[in-house]
Amino acid sequence: MNSPHKVALVTGAGTGIGKGVALALLKDGYWVALAGRRAELLAQTAAESGAGARALAIPTDVSNPEAVRALFAKLKDAFGRLDVLFNNAGTNAPGILFEDLTYEKWQSVVDVNLTGMFLCAQEAYRLMKSQDPRGGRIINNGSISAHAPRPDSAPYTATKHAVTGLTKSISLDGRKYDIACSQIDIGNAMTVLASRMARGVKQANGEIAVEAMMDVQHVANAVVHMAGLPLDVNVQFMTIMATKMPFVGRG
Repeated sequence: MNSPHKVALVTGAGTGIGKGVALALLKDGYWVALAGRRAELLAQTAAESGAGARALAIPTDVSNPEAVRALFAKLKDAFGRLDVLFNNAGTNAPGILFEDLTYEKWQSVVDVNLTGMFLCAQEAYRLMKSQDPRGGRIINNGSISAHAPRPDSAPYTATKHAVTGLTKSISLDGRKYDIACSQIDIGNAMTVLASRMARGVKQANGEIAVEAMMDVQHVANAVVHMAGLPLDVNVQFMTIMATKMPFVGRG
């Protein structure tokens, strides 16, 4: 099918920020492919949206190149094109002392947060370059940790800093094909992944402190705004965060 409507792909769409963004895009009229590892959670997102055929769940491990190629083949077959990729899937290894970090844990975070984001961005780039009308928008989920680390967070922080470099490279290389690339850096959105912040989390001085949180809907609204811009306009970087979280002055 060749959809006359705007088409989006959201990775990590079964929970948290990905789910919130997928629901917001569907509410805004997009046809949305929902990617993630757990089929049952993707099905729940699709059902909750009430969008019917406009929501397509495609279980995918973004760290697997063959799985990512299959994801984009299914998306193209179902929707015909791709206008927006929200490159969101991610994982963490919180609270591990640097000297105790294993190779396996390091690699598991790199595989999803960096390699997975590259694989999805590359397939989106190829599709956007070749489709008619040409072009599209890739929005990478960075993090506050793309700017400043939390204690004991080397894998997550390293990958999120690398995402910034990936965003800049795609922005530069995609210009000639009308492919815009953005990054949204999110601080303390209320999700299962970030819920520990509300219970108390280690600060740079070693103390445990409860941190301010924000509703994930604000993030979803921001992504919908970025996605809806014409391709000659780009929000290169956006930071959205709970106002009172310890970011400015962290450490």
